[in-house]
Amino acid sequence: QSFSGYVMVLLSKLVHYGALRCLSTSSRVSIDFPRIPPAAELVARAPVPAQKYLRLMRADKPTGTMLLYWPAAWSLALAAPAGGAPSLQLLTLFAAGAFAMRSAGCVINDLWDKDYDRQVERTRTRPLASGEVSTPQAIGLLAGLLSGSLAILCTLNTQSILVGASSMALVVGYPLAKRYTNWPQIVLGATLNWGVLIAWTHLMPIEQWWKVLPLYFATCLHTFIYDTIYAHQDKRDDARVGVRSTALHLGERTRGVLGGCSAAILASLSLAGLATDQTWPFYAAAAATCAHVGWQATTVRTDDPDDCWDKFRSNTWLGALLLAGIITGNFMKEKKATTKKGKE
Repeated sequence: QSFSGYVMVLLSKLVHYGALRCLSTSSRVSIDFPRIPPAAELVARAPVPAQKYLRLMRADKPTGTMLLYWPAAWSLALAAPAGGAPSLQLLTLFAAGAFAMRSAGCVINDLWDKDYDRQVERTRTRPLASGEVSTPQAIGLLAGLLSGSLAILCTLNTQSILVGASSMALVVGYPLAKRYTNWPQIVLGATLNWGVLIAWTHLMPIEQWWKVLPLYFATCLHTFIYDTIYAHQDKRDDARVGVRSTALHLGERTRGVLGGCSAAILASLSLAGLATDQTWPFYAAAAATCAHVGWQATTVRTDDPDDCWDKFRSNTWLGALLLAGIITGNFMKEKKATTKKGKE
């Protein structure tokens, strides 16, 4: 009970802090927060020779790491037994894996796109595009990150290792999708949320693999939404240099399509709850999460890069809300089972 209480207090503080950050940004009111150095400041304090590599890894921009981490954390929590919280050790392990793999993905993406990045205003100062980091240096960094990711993966069971290793085809293929398809955000969704499958495979019997598919589909849709919004920041430069995206393909239809996707997320999360015998806190958190995603999708100003960035960044701490709902729902499952047993 003490551990579960600690988890719930921590998650509630994270959600509250994230909500206040968004409120402060959007309404421009002055709110005093505890002094937590932002990632960019921590990178700036690092030894000077390391800073260019940290920026290549996007260590100064942690939103991507959080978006990679939350789906895996949801999967770990859904796989936890009734009355139990997800393993703190596994949550920490997957957090480290999310940082390493997101960093590796950024390096791979920049190796593919450095010539394009030089032609796009927002990306021309990236370390590879600007020449601050050479291609051999980037490849050396990538080798280290992939080795670290593999070391983390090898702490899991054999099935999870095989599932995790298979994701490399998607990681390498995503930059190609931006060149040859109009739907790279679909490929990105399948890639970023692979941790859902890895976590589930590690904890659950193989015959129950189907129970996690609705969660995986919901997370892929979520990525499709927030990355389409993100892509609208660069659509003019992308069209000029020949990079494809759903932002360019959908154009004025973006808000309608994304609004439909947000409704599909709620349906998928509901199916995930039914498959795992979840209780009302899960459904309440899922509804609140989808309401926020729906708000992003239907109110984004696609011709305003600042608004697109704000909508994208609002997802950073959103995952804590659903994680809290899953954990609370797990404890409610124990109470429900105890009540049912008492009646019998």
